[in-house]
Amino acid sequence: MKSIVKILVSFFVLLWTVSVKAEDGSRLWLRYETVSDPELLKTYRTQISGWRIEGNSPTMQIAAKELKQGLEGLLASPVTSVSDIKTGMIIAGTPESSSLIRSANLQEKLKGLGNEGYILLSTKIQGKEVFVITANKDTGVLYGVFHFLRLIQTQKSINKLDIINVPKTTLRILDHWDNLDRTVERGYAGFSLWDWQRLPEYISPVYKEYARANASIGINGTVLTNVNANALILNPDYLIKVAALANVFRPYGIRVYLTARFSAPIELGKLKTADPLDPEVIAWWKKKTEEIYRYIPDFGGFLVKANSEGQPGPQNYGRSHADGANMLADAVKPFGGIVMWRAFVYDNNVPDDRAKQAYNEFVPLDGKFRDNVLIQVKNGPIDFQPREPFHPLFGAMPKTPLMMEFQITQEYLGFATHLVYLAPLYQECLESDTWVNGKGSTVAKVIDGSLENHTISGLAGVTNIGNDRNWTGHPFAQANWYAFGRLAWDPFLGSDKIADDWIRMTFSNQKEFVDPIRDMMLNSRETTVQYMTPLGLHHIMGNGHHYGPGPWVDMGRADWTSVYYHKADSLGIGFERTAAGSGATGQYAAPVDKFYSDLSTCPENLLLWFHHLPWDYRMKSGKILWDELCFQYTAGVNSVIRMQEEWAKKQGMIDEDRFEEVKSLLSIQAKEAKWWRDACIAYFQQFSKRPVPEGLEKPEHSLDYYKNQRFYYVPGN
Repeated sequence: MKSIVKILVSFFVLLWTVSVKAEDGSRLWLRYETVSDPELLKTYRTQISGWRIEGNSPTMQIAAKELKQGLEGLLASPVTSVSDIKTGMIIAGTPESSSLIRSANLQEKLKGLGNEGYILLSTKIQGKEVFVITANKDTGVLYGVFHFLRLIQTQKSINKLDIINVPKTTLRILDHWDNLDRTVERGYAGFSLWDWQRLPEYISPVYKEYARANASIGINGTVLTNVNANALILNPDYLIKVAALANVFRPYGIRVYLTARFSAPIELGKLKTADPLDPEVIAWWKKKTEEIYRYIPDFGGFLVKANSEGQPGPQNYGRSHADGANMLADAVKPFGGIVMWRAFVYDNNVPDDRAKQAYNEFVPLDGKFRDNVLIQVKNGPIDFQPREPFHPLFGAMPKTPLMMEFQITQEYLGFATHLVYLAPLYQECLESDTWVNGKGSTVAKVIDGSLENHTISGLAGVTNIGNDRNWTGHPFAQANWYAFGRLAWDPFLGSDKIADDWIRMTFSNQKEFVDPIRDMMLNSRETTVQYMTPLGLHHIMGNGHHYGPGPWVDMGRADWTSVYYHKADSLGIGFERTAAGSGATGQYAAPVDKFYSDLSTCPENLLLWFHHLPWDYRMKSGKILWDELCFQYTAGVNSVIRMQEEWAKKQGMIDEDRFEEVKSLLSIQAKEAKWWRDACIAYFQQFSKRPVPEGLEKPEHSLDYYKNQRFYYVPGN
């Protein structure tokens, strides 16, 4: 009998162990697994003797809980809160909350930190060597705690710490394109997190975990609703629900924002107009804003999509974007709120290159916006394509703060089934030189406000978060959420450093795992460009749902078709945007215009974005354009196959659950990369009239086969 009991006990212990070790990705990069290097673990345990957080605000309580949870997980031993000062203690607090911090004489260092910066410092207090985590405000202390834990998670030295970290931007915001019915536009990770039906009474634990994850990477704002806005969110029935979410997020340093439907005065207020200069409309928005602030005292303000893709706006009434933005800005100004007015505007009735329209509409308005308005500009002039040049608005509106809008959700980059690390895309844009104030006038310096000395600045990321257990659909898509937060805090960080940290925190610190997976991530965006839109091709995806290739799309309004953008014919391919064509290059500063216009300097990865070239144009490789296009498509497919091979080598180095999930998704990616290659080559070949180069795989099916494929209920559509 005893032996049977022992067997059963052993069985249940084993079962429990397996269940504990099972991974569904829900812990993101905050796993706090025990330090794997025995010597380093021993060193950390010797260095850290305990912790003490001084201050009892909700934010400080969160910081204390995080520090305790993190240290005990990482060090696999109790690390207790102690009252007596002793060597190796972690002391966290602000000068206001902590007499010990005040005694450390850090006043000079604290001066430049603002409300969110923090200090990590090895110093002496009462003759004891201690670690200090301090800031001017409690939120800064929380950020500092996450940074300290990240050092241990990534197995960095904590000897002689002297780190001062201040965000380079004031607004670091996630834009949720979530609808009130819980569907998510361009969302590929399930339904919306926001359970409007059960709010405000039921507060899901997920809301705190969401806030915690964002705080760990410095995100300080969230726009809860779709830019294709629903006015109902401004009703009291919903405002009380929004207030419940704001109450959860507030201790984590996160403010709530809402999308404002411009026609709300008509839809909710029963007015006859939404004209921004109409006194009744102005009064309605003022009253509505006062009501919102009664529910949410720290409400951040409004995000607005107006006069774009059918959304109502001030131009419906013959008014300008400045008229519309300023009306809302005046309403939120007394409460410290802001307005983020999107520059994503285009009109198929305008007989001009779509890439030029935002510049044409907004540049004449520079200097006419209120000082609490930011113009939110997508990274490129079309629409989150796998590769675009930087948007010409960056640097063209020196009197107006411009806010970057990146897309984290992979609308044009394989949804949540393709492994595409987006930090290189973000970095490519941020490092682009606008030349507006001479060499070195990078996009990063425009959006952080330093180029024109703006006091408000920021980045927005169209989020990829849903209610999937791993948050983002693809385990590696978590890296894009993480990378956005890190780059929003510091737009000058490198993609490789961010990837390295994320891998170590999410999977493993083993060099044999980290180095090749980091390289795979860093190359993944270029791989995707190659099998989707090489050499500057763009906007050739499937119609409506944007799933898969669709270079043949030629229906409805011209600027929603693929043929509008690639302009393939018997003579060649590409969109001529130099002075010989649409003149879009002229919207950039003169050195940039010259750089893109000159075929000898235009980067080949943007060649067909700016030039229409003959099929036999000679590339730098020596190949003619048609052959190079085929080689690029094939190289993309081959790169995915190498990704599969590399990932297969990692079996046994991480948990089996996530290994198998990524393996399966890479299989999908390989199949769809081949689909992209074959469909696009089959389509463009009818114009080039040339054979696929010797040694390259030919399309598996006829062009009609690819054109006749149909897809139903595609996610995010």
